[in-house]
Amino acid sequence: MKTKKEIVRSRRNFLAASGIATVALGLAPRRLFAQETTAPASFDKPKGAELRLAPVKQIKAGVLDIGYYEAGPSDGPPVLLLHGFPYSIDSYVEVAPMLAARGCRAIVPYLRGHGSTRFLDSGTPRSGQQGAIGVDVIALMDALKLNRAVLAGYDWGGRAACVAAALWPDRCTGLVSVNSYLIQDIAKAGLPLPPSIEGGLWYQYYFQTERGRAGLTANRRELARTIWIRNSPNWRFDEATLTRHASAFDNPDYVDVVIHSYRHRLGLAAGYPPYEDVEKRLAAQPTITVPTITLDGQADGVVPATDGKSTAARFAGGRQHRVIPNVGHNLPQEAPREFADAVIELMKAG
Repeated sequence: MKTKKEIVRSRRNFLAASGIATVALGLAPRRLFAQETTAPASFDKPKGAELRLAPVKQIKAGVLDIGYYEAGPSDGPPVLLLHGFPYSIDSYVEVAPMLAARGCRAIVPYLRGHGSTRFLDSGTPRSGQQGAIGVDVIALMDALKLNRAVLAGYDWGGRAACVAAALWPDRCTGLVSVNSYLIQDIAKAGLPLPPSIEGGLWYQYYFQTERGRAGLTANRRELARTIWIRNSPNWRFDEATLTRHASAFDNPDYVDVVIHSYRHRLGLAAGYPPYEDVEKRLAAQPTITVPTITLDGQADGVVPATDGKSTAARFAGGRQHRVIPNVGHNLPQEAPREFADAVIELMKAG
């Protein structure tokens, strides 16, 4: 006979797997924003090999053929879930089915240079600058014929969401951003940060060198492991989780996009002409005027948690700021319920 703990774990795994199977088939839940039925976060979570976002679809959007996972009813209120570096769409392996179970259309794209996303033209610059990834968000919405959506992300994905929300607020129902306002102030990129913070950014300085490019090319999986351990000291990820994310780094444009991103943000690489006008607008550090929930992981090892006051003036559409205990940088995978709840809150308000 199974113990109580084994029954709870079995039920948790069954519900999670059932949720993924249901949303993959596009079956609509009975009631929009109904309370999702997965077990509380305190229960044991499935092992990394037991959950995955599949199948991945493809769609031509702007300069890209974007790979994306989709869950939930096609007529549900849409949310774009945007991942960071060095991670993949699997940061949302629990968030996406949670949202789908509550009636949302959850769309989880691979960013440029990741997964099955490809450039349509071999001559297109492999830009990783913030203007490019923000434009990609709008291009994907256009391709999917989405007029408006909640934009939610962390790290690169949070930056892309902030860019799109700031420059195209009419397309954004609301914003969930980990680490608050993420639009880079490149004019001030040369100013030093406290040494305790600079230490966490070691890979950004490594990537300014050709040795760093070679290291990323040769050791992309182990670089990710090293960064994850510093970024999220309390996250006990397993090898299956790392393997699943690292498969997204086999993209042929991964190294070029990543290196350009980190060199551009520090003012050590020029931007590309197609994004010049967008970058000029971003240089003004535009205010975000849509309803926003910002989240910090209390144990984030690369961007320390704050009370949100230093960036309050950057949000003019109503902003709530929350600090999630014991959670690091990959917040949607470490605290999926809190991330999903923030999305639902904005959906209801919108």
